[in-house]
Amino acid sequence: MVDAPSYLEELVGVFGHPVAENPTGVMFAAAFAELGLPWRYLTLEVRPADLAAAMAGLRAMNFRGIHLTIPHKVAVLAHLDELSPAAALMGAVNTVVRRGDRLVGENTDGKGFLTALTRGAQVDPRGRNIVILGAGGAARAIAVELALAGAGRITVVNRSAARGQELADLLATRTPVPTGFVPWSGPYTVPADTHILVNATAIGLPPRADARPDLDEASIRPGLVVCDVIPAPDTPFLRAAGARGAQVVDGLGMLVYQGVLGFQLWTGLEAPVPVMHLALARAFGAA
Repeated sequence: MVDAPSYLEELVGVFGHPVAENPTGVMFAAAFAELGLPWRYLTLEVRPADLAAAMAGLRAMNFRGIHLTIPHKVAVLAHLDELSPAAALMGAVNTVVRRGDRLVGENTDGKGFLTALTRGAQVDPRGRNIVILGAGGAARAIAVELALAGAGRITVVNRSAARGQELADLLATRTPVPTGFVPWSGPYTVPADTHILVNATAIGLPPRADARPDLDEASIRPGLVVCDVIPAPDTPFLRAAGARGAQVVDGLGMLVYQGVLGFQLWTGLEAPVPVMHLALARAFGAA
């Protein structure tokens, strides 16, 4: 007797709002095809008011996991059964892994950023003075990983004083790195002793892809490493920084490496990193 063929597909994807411009599915489709896996990555628009229903649907449809992007990285915590130690420390989740009937929150944003910075750009954050713009889920993950990697000092710059101070306090109490908070009430001047500047805000995402952070751009100087988490090979912010002689690090590397970690968490297999990177670069016409 011949076994009947199985047409079952394993489902993963991303919840976000807005999310139509998110290119993550392209690299996952390439990775699944490369390894011959019957998996599908879905890009799903989920409004904040619908997150609880979406997470219930994830359980009902036996998704193997999900990515979370803006604005769900913190709100999703209320809908999970467990957090990894890193996600608990950061207070934000970008990757959910299904383990049996339990949904476990992980965070690969910071590790993806750190890998892109150290491996891709050959920049070592140890002992460096770092300014992070923003205090949301991505900023929290990046700040924690940079602190754990031995940053010299971290300054959080954010428009919401409560949220910015909360992140600074988290770093000060849970990591050994000196940390401060600066309110962002006008054009921010990057201190002269800053080594690494990170835009960890949503500024530059569609539908305002032409926007850039409110900075005194004259304070961006040659030798400064300027990073943008916006998943694109080029942004107005990075173009302006590059024109002033800064070393720029785009968000594509972070997206690739956090995707690689998610792939491994979901499938238990080694990710085909070159295939994923090439697929993403092609999606942006960069390869």
